[in-house]
Amino acid sequence: MPAETRTAVDKALDLVEAVARADRPPRLTDLAEEVGLHRATAYRVLVDLVRRGWVLRAGDRYLPGTAVLRLSSSAARNSLGALARPVLDRLSERTGMMVNLQVPEADRSRVIDVVRPDRLAMISRLMGEALPVHRFAGPLALVAALEPADRAPYLRTAEADGHPLDGPDGLLADVERTARTGFAVEYGRNEQPVASLGRAVVTRPGAPVCAVTLVGLGAEIDENRLCLLQELLREATDELGRILSGPGSPAPSSPSAAVPTASAPPSIDAARAASESPTAGEHRAGGLHVTDPTESATATPSPSSSPSPEGQS
Repeated sequence: MPAETRTAVDKALDLVEAVARADRPPRLTDLAEEVGLHRATAYRVLVDLVRRGWVLRAGDRYLPGTAVLRLSSSAARNSLGALARPVLDRLSERTGMMVNLQVPEADRSRVIDVVRPDRLAMISRLMGEALPVHRFAGPLALVAALEPADRAPYLRTAEADGHPLDGPDGLLADVERTARTGFAVEYGRNEQPVASLGRAVVTRPGAPVCAVTLVGLGAEIDENRLCLLQELLREATDELGRILSGPGSPAPSSPSAAVPTASAPPSIDAARAASESPTAGEHRAGGLHVTDPTESATATPSPSSSPSPEGQS
């Protein structure tokens, strides 16, 4: 079909199809050449496709978006879920915890893949659900990685739900600490005694692609294990960032320079035994705390927390 006879819908569908059938995540130049559009025209259409969730941008490359994935039970081989799944599997095996993958949407994050060990079958997977920033570590990590001007829709959702924005226990303080440390830790905000630890994957500053979240019992994310879990999560998110950036691309941006270090991980059984503190979950339940290497690992209880029968992410 000659380029001049194509409608805007034709151009958009041509680009969506080109992204889906590519052997590896393509760049703008590759897509423009593939569908016969000028780069400027292709870019304008891609901006709208990214906004609507049909295409996902990861640095200078494009992948099928969440809208495409929701239409099909089997993701294309270049989908974010397919590329990330080996990383999620390894992280779950190393930690013994549930791991999920989330992507940002208009005012929440959406869970697009979950690896859950049998021992944590009592915790909801939340697969396909949209999560608000004030109740889960995953969206908090994503929002903190955004440019400040882009955070407003997520903050409005929390405010509409009655969660405070200002003050030491407000969401703005949580976002600021997460932006500084690169890690968000949530204790019992959505369900007690469940806790979660999240970190964003950022391939270009201010534009997080996704977040990876560890989910388990609150007693397993205590002072004895937190630094170790942060280090394992950092390794996993950095690896996923390299995968999404593609060979020869610059190293992905880190959400924070202040990353705690840890020695080699103990066995899963040893880590669980060390984390079985009878007071750890009670001490933090109901509050949201973002780990700062300069702070105590204690959480501040939040009166706005209201447990629900759902799980954590």
